[in-house]
Amino acid sequence: MGETMTITAADVKKLRDMTGAGMMDCKTALTETNGDIEAAVDLLRKKGLSKAAKKSGRVAADGLIGIVANGKDGAVVEVNSETDFVARNGDFQDMVRKITSLAPAAKGDFAKLLAANYPGTQNSVDTQVKEMVATIGENMSVRRTAAISVKDGVVADYVHSKVADGLGKIGVLVALESAGDKPSLFDFGRKVAMHIAASPATLVVSEAELSKDAIDRERAIYVEQAKAEPRNAGKSDEILAKASEGRLRKEFFGSVVLLNQVFVIGEGKATVADAIKDAEKEVGAAIKVAGFVRYALGEGIDKKEEDFAAEVAKTVAGAR
Repeated sequence: MGETMTITAADVKKLRDMTGAGMMDCKTALTETNGDIEAAVDLLRKKGLSKAAKKSGRVAADGLIGIVANGKDGAVVEVNSETDFVARNGDFQDMVRKITSLAPAAKGDFAKLLAANYPGTQNSVDTQVKEMVATIGENMSVRRTAAISVKDGVVADYVHSKVADGLGKIGVLVALESAGDKPSLFDFGRKVAMHIAASPATLVVSEAELSKDAIDRERAIYVEQAKAEPRNAGKSDEILAKASEGRLRKEFFGSVVLLNQVFVIGEGKATVADAIKDAEKEVGAAIKVAGFVRYALGEGIDKKEEDFAAEVAKTVAGAR
């Protein structure tokens, strides 16, 4: 009997890159083929575990946002799939739920989350996702994660377009610092989270968090717009800048600064800052918004839009 070949980490990585299969599957395949890479590729194909490589080039822009809040901390995860059909699959939802359960411990560290042990298996999260790709048959991936916490207060959560507990299309976490009544504080935090879900332009909590460059850039835009108005002909940039301050505060600050926004829950007049003052009476202590996280499914992903007519024409031409 021949000597057994030593399987190196480099060999496992090479096979994984070639097939997209899980780390343990690659190691097992190499062991069974005595280190023969090509034979291992064939073995994984026979087992149906190399599908991930074929799917990996396809854009995964659907999926689910998973969110969890546990008193003083919370975490959110985006896991993508190619289609909404898979996002409604019970196995996919269970996977996202389990990955989300690991997110608080990862504390926003993406690499740590991917390396975490997937519950009930010997796989990492990364490996488990790749195995699910092979099982379900379409590309999917963990895209990002974030976490937030407070020392004294609560982290409230909200899921919009909810498909199951803690799973949906938009997920928001809001951290409120306060020594006040925690149940009342959480209820208010949930309302603020709902507001943020409905306000995608929100960038920062307060004006102080905006950079001077960002403010100057917006001011310059308003000045240029003012210059184009006939009634402002001949006025200096300085005068136009001062005249544009009102628009800057109302349109820019009122759009991107949370505390300046009109609170969507109410009669449409009070700002979020006003709502906080009212809530302080309810909880019995001062409230500070320490931070927030808003994840919207697929935001920023450049999803290729296929021309259906062109696709049909291509298919017909190929059949000739």
